[in-house]
Amino acid sequence: MKNRISLGAFGAMAFVALAAAPALAAPTPDWIGAWSASVQPVWTPDFPFPIGLPRSLWLQTIRQTVRTSVGGHKVRIVLSNEYGDEALSLAAAHVGLSDGGAKIKDGSDRALSFSGRLSVSIPPGARMMSDPIDLDAPAFSSLSVSLFFSEPAPVSTVHWDGAQTAYIAAGDHVGDLDIKADATSRARAFISEVLVDAAPGARTIVTYGDSITDGAASTPDANHRWPDLLAERLHGELGDKISVLNEAISGERVLTDRMGANALAHFDRDVIAQPHASTVVLMMGINDIGWPGSPLAPHQAAPSTDDIIGGYKQLIDRAHMRGMRIVAATLTPFEDTFKGAPLEGYYNEDKEKKRQVVNAFIRSGAFDGVIDFDALTRDAANPKHIQAQFDSGDHLHPNDAGYKAMAEAVDLKLLTGD
Repeated sequence: MKNRISLGAFGAMAFVALAAAPALAAPTPDWIGAWSASVQPVWTPDFPFPIGLPRSLWLQTIRQTVRTSVGGHKVRIVLSNEYGDEALSLAAAHVGLSDGGAKIKDGSDRALSFSGRLSVSIPPGARMMSDPIDLDAPAFSSLSVSLFFSEPAPVSTVHWDGAQTAYIAAGDHVGDLDIKADATSRARAFISEVLVDAAPGARTIVTYGDSITDGAASTPDANHRWPDLLAERLHGELGDKISVLNEAISGERVLTDRMGANALAHFDRDVIAQPHASTVVLMMGINDIGWPGSPLAPHQAAPSTDDIIGGYKQLIDRAHMRGMRIVAATLTPFEDTFKGAPLEGYYNEDKEKKRQVVNAFIRSGAFDGVIDFDALTRDAANPKHIQAQFDSGDHLHPNDAGYKAMAEAVDLKLLTGD
């Protein structure tokens, strides 16, 4: 009897403990990047390109539109103050489905919070991720992100070549269905990524390059960058499983800072740290060759081809250490780039010889695969020059037709490893 009483008491104690235990938490969503833009600092006034944004935002709303490459039912927005010297005070932020221009679809507006707070102070050098919100955002949804600043917010962290119209208006309009803009810009301010809940088995491909990957000279607001069109191909053939993130910076170089940090400096942030990143596509080096001796870098020593190739080898090793595939795209023809324009001097025959040496290395087998954009875009009669049908007019950047041809030329098996 004594033993029976003891066991009964133990059972009662266990029942009480179990009843008092908290319920198991719901599974945490798995996240994947659905859109991104590599952030860069505002350059000094001696550089010839304007930023295209005000020096600060104060008692103003800025509404920016992005397009996702995969879909989800939950959304998080990542804001960046990585190049700020002081804390960035954000009074309010909203996200909704874009209805074109500065409009938001009725019923889709959602207030964003950050660790449970509707306003947030982002420390200098930091990023801040919003709390998850419920929002059905299928692949290729256009999302409008609205930020209101009640205190002066120095515009120090940007993405210059956004190729997408942002709308700026006086006052707090984050929840308005439409904004009557006082000014517009094709640069981005503070926004760096959109995350969605990942489908099982989802993977990320990161495109890492310069203005040709950033979509320079493509039609604004049309999503005609070659990574955009590549994402559409992947979705059509493989479904909503692969995200394509564009982490390019116009003016980017492998070895040197100016319009953004050099490629070695932000590779970990923009490529390695991406959730589910499996492949990176590298197309970079033409600015390392073209800038020195031009008005963009008149007194800067030119790197050797060994220097550029050494940078490539560093990126290859770092990708492989994280188990990622790294595919390289050849540098496209650039004869007569900016000829007759203020930036003339970007091209000469010695620089063309460097491009040929660099492309030979890219084709050598050092990378896990090669996308030969050089062979695709060059003029058969003059291989140093881009084909007229693909030329935006500056003899460097492709037009919409060129970007479409580039996206269609990619062997998808190089990206998936299948």
